[in-house]
Amino acid sequence: MYNDEELSDIREQKRRWEDGTLEPVLDRHGERKERFATVSNLEVDRLYTPTDISDLNYGEDLGFPGKEPYTRGVYPTMYRGRTWTMRQFAGFGTAEETNERFHYLTDEGQTGLSVAFDMPSLMGKDSDDPLSEGEVGKEGVAVDTLRDMEVLFDGIDIGEVSTSFTINPSAAVIYAMYVALADQQGVPREEVRGTLQNDMLKEFIAQKEWVVPPEPSLRIVTDTIEFAVEETPNFKPVSISGYHIREAGSTAVQELAFTLADGFAYVEDCLERGLDIDDFAPQLSFFFNSHNSIFEEVAKYRAGRRIYATVMDEWYGAQDPRSKQMKFHTQTAGQSLTAQQPLNNVVRVTIQALAGVFGGTQSLHTNSFDEALALPSEEAVRVALRTQQIIAEESGAADIVDPLGGSFAVEALTDETERRTMEYLEEIREMGDGSVRDGVLRGISEGYFHREIQDASYEYQERVEAGEEVVVGVNRYTLEEDTSPDVLHVDEQAAYDHQTERLKAVKSERDDEAVEAHLDSLQRAIQDGENVMPHIVDAVKAYATMGEIMDVFETEHGRYQETVGLAR
Repeated sequence: MYNDEELSDIREQKRRWEDGTLEPVLDRHGERKERFATVSNLEVDRLYTPTDISDLNYGEDLGFPGKEPYTRGVYPTMYRGRTWTMRQFAGFGTAEETNERFHYLTDEGQTGLSVAFDMPSLMGKDSDDPLSEGEVGKEGVAVDTLRDMEVLFDGIDIGEVSTSFTINPSAAVIYAMYVALADQQGVPREEVRGTLQNDMLKEFIAQKEWVVPPEPSLRIVTDTIEFAVEETPNFKPVSISGYHIREAGSTAVQELAFTLADGFAYVEDCLERGLDIDDFAPQLSFFFNSHNSIFEEVAKYRAGRRIYATVMDEWYGAQDPRSKQMKFHTQTAGQSLTAQQPLNNVVRVTIQALAGVFGGTQSLHTNSFDEALALPSEEAVRVALRTQQIIAEESGAADIVDPLGGSFAVEALTDETERRTMEYLEEIREMGDGSVRDGVLRGISEGYFHREIQDASYEYQERVEAGEEVVVGVNRYTLEEDTSPDVLHVDEQAAYDHQTERLKAVKSERDDEAVEAHLDSLQRAIQDGENVMPHIVDAVKAYATMGEIMDVFETEHGRYQETVGLAR
């Protein structure tokens, strides 16, 4: 980049600038505040110069897009070849209502579907379970059987659309239903495209949705990966998710480090299963948050790609370039949305979406401005989609590959993020005596991740309450009047009645003996250590319910109860 003589000259020029130009201004006017830092409390310098990246080796640390270490992007042309997938999250009430929203979004230009499920479905419960009362269709769509999946995708050719499913403890069942639906529609399994979140390690760290304990949960995830390699090679069976880690209050570095650790844990479990890394690694995907500090977020994505390429090569011996490419989905930060002056959220989401685009995301969800109040209304979700379309079509942000690459500030922040992330990864690996997987499992059981996130979250909230962290409309520039917009209202009782009636009808029409036979076969597969996916596919085709299938796993493994505390 620069030789020693040039760097010395830049340092001298900076010193003269500080003495002759900066200091007189500071003496007269000062600066806005005493401290400048990102949302994650990473202090940033006033000015960055080549001296801040003097150790940067262009070929080894940056290179070119589509070539290792992929710092500048996983594809040579990036968005000049194809714009990121615009994948708005949607799901509420019944399958019919959500299907209508799907058609609305695709008519408005959305290029990928993303399904939100209600809490009973997320937790592996049927809608008629007593524990489901009051939650059916409330925060996502209710899916009990393959019949619901048929209605959900009515009029949608799943051979032509990529679909993302945000679900974890019962992800294997939803995946089986989608495979069964493809068989039903006559779509070859190898043509099925989409992503299953299916990241159980993250659940035990942050989101707290689970059925069975960590070890058997990890085994099920590996079963889905193994099945996908053989049956649905264009479908990503796990989306290793930092989004919820960040939503729980982590810093950007913690989000990246803990997410990569979970990813490497899945890699190690698959390798122990006997899978070849270059067979399954190209089907792994990631999911990150995008928060307000735009340069920190861009640095996070760039550092993540570089770390992933290096580790997959040096620790796990990956050879296929696709095995070293960290491809990821991005969602704007839900925790940043405010109920006060909710139209301000449009601006927040735009900044966060730009960070995802500048950082090289493969797909993007932009939150709706009213989501701090309710499920997104049609108007709000349209504005969120239009935000992406304006960035893609009008801003020019998609025209240049890695447009912030080479910025002294961004490169310095990328290096700093990489360094701090690797410190966490080495610590976790050491906790597992050389195994990231064992370190993650130990970290879950001993509360390591919980404490790290708790401390970061507490410190952030202290800064907000002290006014050091400004939240516009909340602790500064507030209004007395109500600024709430009209919001979407789901008729929860109607959704419950409709869903339980359909479930009752399915149970009355199906072959109960066939259901029992497939559930028994699934139970034997669990006991014998077989891959459970073929048995779940057979069960859902017989219209076994979500709850019936998940009950088999709970019977065999027990229900997980968290016992770890947060105190040190």
